[in-house]
Amino acid sequence: MQKTIYNKSELRDFVNDSISGKVKTLEFYLNFSLEASRDIKKTSKYDSIREEIQEEIYHLDRQMVSLKSMQTQMRKVLNSVSKTIKLGSLVITNKARFYISVSLGEFFFQGDRFYAISPESPMAQIMLGKKVGDDFVLNKIHQEIVEIF
Repeated sequence: MQKTIYNKSELRDFVNDSISGKVKTLEFYLNFSLEASRDIKKTSKYDSIREEIQEEIYHLDRQMVSLKSMQTQMRKVLNSVSKTIKLGSLVITNKARFYISVSLGEFFFQGDRFYAISPESPMAQIMLGKKVGDDFVLNKIHQEIVEIF
């Protein structure tokens, strides 16, 4: 992996914007589903369709709660610099780039692949408190910490 300097403030903004974009998309689908449920005739012939739409609305609501929770968690993620890994750290290992923030998963930033992981995740739990040069093994995969931002 080539040595690149990343702006953590821009990375944090990118993750926040990604979550906000997902919220807006989900709001669109939720409103669409609610409108569709209102438009279906109230006859037994359409009961199964109404039930499916209600089930979809329930799933969308659960996803929205999860995204709103991520937005709240991101408010706790600071851009402070530290020699040890903690919440808000950008960790570069010899295998991947991890942003310890929220459980957003894989994303691309400035052309590079990153993984936004929750501090409660097994990967973050192993890395917390470690510093550059330390190594660890998770799922039989050995990684060395190359940089911490």
